[in-house]
Amino acid sequence: MDWGNVTAEDLVDALREVDWSSPPRPLSEFFSRFTVPRSSSKWNSRLKCNLYYYRTNYFLLIVSVLILGFLRRPLAIVAALLTALSIAFLNDSFAGTFSERVTRTVRQFSPHLAAKMRPPLTPVIRGRPSSKRAIYICGRPRWMFVLMFSSASFILWFVSAGILTVLWALAFGLLATILHASFRTPNLKARLNTFREEFRAVWRNYSEL
Repeated sequence: MDWGNVTAEDLVDALREVDWSSPPRPLSEFFSRFTVPRSSSKWNSRLKCNLYYYRTNYFLLIVSVLILGFLRRPLAIVAALLTALSIAFLNDSFAGTFSERVTRTVRQFSPHLAAKMRPPLTPVIRGRPSSKRAIYICGRPRWMFVLMFSSASFILWFVSAGILTVLWALAFGLLATILHASFRTPNLKARLNTFREEFRAVWRNYSEL
């Protein structure tokens, strides 16, 4: 496979479709041999080949750097969790499951309070339930929880100065990934893996005919 002819869009599509559950490559192989590419075309081909072959290693590298960045700012961890929750609340399934579990937990300690956390009845129009059903979390409209959690996360991001730390950690992880992918010489395993993935893609397209 000629990686020089592979565009960035093709590489992104391949990384979306490929199996990410494969274990990372051994460190002895990951830090085996480094050489300077002879030309820009060689560098372009090597970069794409290594990004595809060592994808799991690069992912773990970036996650590890981000974790180290979060450890320097403990409040940033809470801010990240609140941001993730505010985004997750936009999903109807997650909002309903979260509300149900919280209500069930509160019912064990205070049944009277749990009764107040029930969502209001669905309005009925001409004998049929309204199709525009609002999502409630613990008896309150969903937008209240999204606004509350996102506001709290914004304040924590600002107080902890965590955004700058996370951006620096992400930039460092991406820079380390690009440098490794640029100077790591593709070995025979990488080339064989490329041919195998190419064969699978061709076979999959053939079977769909």
